[in-house]
Amino acid sequence: MAQTFQFYDDRANEASAEAASATLDNVRERALRSEKAWRGMADQALKIEEDRAQAERDRAERREAEKQAEAEKREQAEQMILAQDG
Repeated sequence: MAQTFQFYDDRANEASAEAASATLDNVRERALRSEKAWRGMADQALKIEEDRAQAERDRAERREAEKQAEAEKREQAEQMILAQDG
């Protein structure tokens, strides 16, 4: 199951709160390590979301360029036919 940035960020915030309220050093350190790991996963998830959005924009641009090229090709073919008939 793919997790979202929000999921990871929520876990990081929970770990941060746990660290802030911890009275034992080892519990605080564990929570801080957990927060660091969750923040890293949140950053990675955000980058993946941004990369996917960019890839979709790139695909849309490519589809539009291909559509325009096909229209130009059809136009040229029609002009050649008209020139031969004329």
